[in-house]
Formats: sequence, C-alpha cells, structure tokens
Amino acid sequence: MALREPVELADPHSIGPVHFIAIGGAGMSGVARIYQELGVEVSGSDQVDSANLRALADAGVRTWVGHDPSHVDGARTVVVSSAIRPDNPELVEANRRGLRIWHRSAALAALMLGREGISVAGTHGKTTTTGMTAVMLAHAGADPSYVIGSPLASTGRSAHLGGGSAFVVEADESDGSFLQYPSRIVVVTNVEADHLDNWGTPDAYFDGFVRMATRPEVRYVVANLDDPGAAHLVGRLASTGTVQVVTYGESAEADVRLSDLDLEGATASATLTRGRQSGRLELQVPGRYNLANAAAAYCAASLLGIDHDELLAAAASFTGTLRRFQLVGSRGGVRIYDDYAHHPTEIRATLGAARRAAGDGRVIACFQPHLYSRTQEFAHEFGAALALADRVLVTDIYGSREDPVPGVTGALVEDAVEAAGGSSRYVPDKGDLPAALAEEARPGDLVITLGAGDVTLVGPLLLPLLPDTGATGDRSARSL
Repeated sequence: MALREPVELADPHSIGPVHFIAIGGAGMSGVARIYQELGVEVSGSDQVDSANLRALADAGVRTWVGHDPSHVDGARTVVVSSAIRPDNPELVEANRRGLRIWHRSAALAALMLGREGISVAGTHGKTTTTGMTAVMLAHAGADPSYVIGSPLASTGRSAHLGGGSAFVVEADESDGSFLQYPSRIVVVTNVEADHLDNWGTPDAYFDGFVRMATRPEVRYVVANLDDPGAAHLVGRLASTGTVQVVTYGESAEADVRLSDLDLEGATASATLTRGRQSGRLELQVPGRYNLANAAAAYCAASLLGIDHDELLAAAASFTGTLRRFQLVGSRGGVRIYDDYAHHPTEIRATLGAARRAAGDGRVIACFQPHLYSRTQEFAHEFGAALALADRVLVTDIYGSREDPVPGVTGALVEDAVEAAGGSSRYVPDKGDLPAALAEEARPGDLVITLGAGDVTLVGPLLLPLLPDTGATGDRSARSL
C-alpha cells in the first residue's frame, strides 16, 4: 500500500452521484452516511453483509453485497479505501470510464470545507480522543460534525452531520491520509514509529507528522508533552514559528497539566489545571492514557471557546467508543472486555488498565496479531507487552490487506510471550478460542480480547460457555 498524497478537493454537493467501494467498513460507512444526509445520491458495495451495510440501506442508500462493474453505473465519483486492491472489478470499471476516483480521506476532507476543522492524529489514542472531543463539543451545545473510527458507545454512531461550525475527524497516519484534511486545529496524542511498510523509516514517519502540523491552514497544534515523539514534534514546531502549540500532560511544563491521578478500578480521575483554573477531571473509562486523551480533547475544545467547567462536566459524560475497553458482559464471575489494541504500546496500556480493573482476579489476554508485516517487526515487543497478563492466548494473524509471509504466524508472538516470562498458549484457529478461554477462565478473572481484526467476535461466543450465575452480557454471539 502506497502513501496517499493530497488531491484537489471539490464541493461535496458537486461530485455526486457517489459510489463507495467497501461501504460497510467502519471508516467508509460514516463518510457515506454524511454524504447521504447532505442530499447527495449515494450507493455502495461490500464483500460481505454487515450491520453497517444494512443500516445504510435502511437510511436510503442503494447497497450491494459483492462487487460487480455494473455497480458504478450512474456514478460520477467513486470512493475507495486503502484496502481496495487495484484489480477490484468496480475500481477497474471506474478507471475505464474515466470517473473521478477519490480515496476516503479526500471524500471526508471535502466535507470539512468551510468548517472549523479539528484533526486528531497520533500513533495511539486517535479514536477515543476524537470521540471525547466530539462529545465535549456536543455537550456544550456546539453540535459538531464528526467522523470517528469507531461508533460512540452512547449512540452507536461513528458519524454525525452537525449544524455547528466544528468538524472533528480521526486523522489516520498509516497511509498519509492525515495530510489531506483542511484543519485549523491539529491534535497529536503521540508519535511512535508504526506502519513502516508504508513510511519506510521512523524518520520518514515522524516527518509526516511535521508536514501535517505545518500545513498552511493549521493555526494550533495540541500535543502530549509526556510522549517523547510528540515532545520532539513540539521542539520542531517551535523552530518554525508558524503555529501556536498548546501542550498537555503530567509534565510540570505542560500548558494543561494533569496531577493527583486516581487510576483504581474501571474509572479514572485527575486534577486538571490550566493557568489559574483547576478542577477534577472525572472519567467513566479507565487508564492513565484516557486521562491524557481527555486532556487533549479539553485543549481542542477550549480553543473553540468552550468554558473550563463545562468541559470538565462534558468529559464525565463520555462513556467510550466501541472496541475500546468495551465491556462485553459477565457470567460465572468472569468479566469479558474487548479492545482494539494492536500495537505493543497500546497493549501495554490496555493491560495496565485491565490489571487495575481486575482487582484480585487474574487477567487473561486473548490476542489476534494484525498484519504480517507488523507481527514480523514487533513480535518481541508484543511478547513483552502481553506478558503483563497472567495468561495469554494467541491466535493466528489477521492479514487484512496483506498476503501471508512464509514463517510469520501467531506462533512468533506466543514464543515471545514465553521468552518474556509470561504464560501463553497458541490457538491457531480463532474458531477454537471461545472454548479455549472457557477452559482457562475461573471466577474473578477478567478476560480481554485484543486486536484490530475479527477477534472482537470471540467475547460474545465465550459468554454462553461460562457457568450461568445470573450475570448478563450485552452483545449477541455470532459465528466465527
């Protein structure tokens, strides 16, 4: 997959009808929904049926399961994601007809034209921070538009076309998409080398963030002073003098400072101080990293003029996004959570929160590696991070857009867990995971599924296999 370079944008009302290839994906479905809400004629296809596809159909979008060249009939613009291969029959036909072909990032960026753009970027924490920013602005009555990589737990929606001036987006760095968005405010949660299959080197990856933060329309950069990569970015930006930087973190030098942290249990709180203003930041979600995410959202919203006390109250109303330390349910004294963590740093932070939430119980981690290239690059680091759990089950790799690499399997991670002093078990077939976890779990344990693939289906299938003591689950089981 190649890096995306920004393209010239056009008024979203002028580009329709628009056809989305892989419209049911988490990222594509939200953008398609906003175009439909704008009154643009929208159609789309996906390889498999899904709840997102059915919801779009219910909203009036013409949808198909499967890809066929005829699906682009009538379209003027075709939107693709980075996962779409060049030989996709709809993309081939769109090229043959000379249709406008936009990457998802361009289609989203066009929606931001004329708005107060806020791009939330970073190696980790983008989804939660974008969600927190949207919720804070909405709580304050600003009615922002937003597109988030995962639905808000409170509404089940990942996108909204608001009447206010703000437009908040999760800005993906993996393929260079974050360079496309016209944003007045840029948030950088952290910078840690990733996606080197696209960027090539850590230096090139870092320089991508510099380029994003110094685009002509950017006026403010909000950055995490506790993160070495983001702090290095702050230093680079100081030498340019082109943007105003607002920092946050536990550092005494941060403009917005967190102190007196309470991280026990499944919530988190801290004292947040900005200048002479101070107050308690209370969250319904756990972890030090979520306090940092909330501070980032606070900074971005305050730059739009939202009151300090109103922002603290708004933060307390945030209940999370799906697949971010999401409670699947509990049964037989066992709590089951699901999390999107798929990078060693994310796994380490999530398991730290899980450890505190587990109390005296064990933490059992069920990990599905994501991408052959990432597994090959970070197998040792995955092992060290996962070893924080009391017991680890590793399944085979979710390849997504990549073809298999000989010798690269989940067994590399399982071996790395053992080498790091952890206790692990390799379960190659993900279909065997629910039964394997049922064998491992006992009352008091916290089980958490981890990964960016379809491991999210495991928790609901595990629930009915545990002894029934009257506890409940909140997600329906589906076949693996």
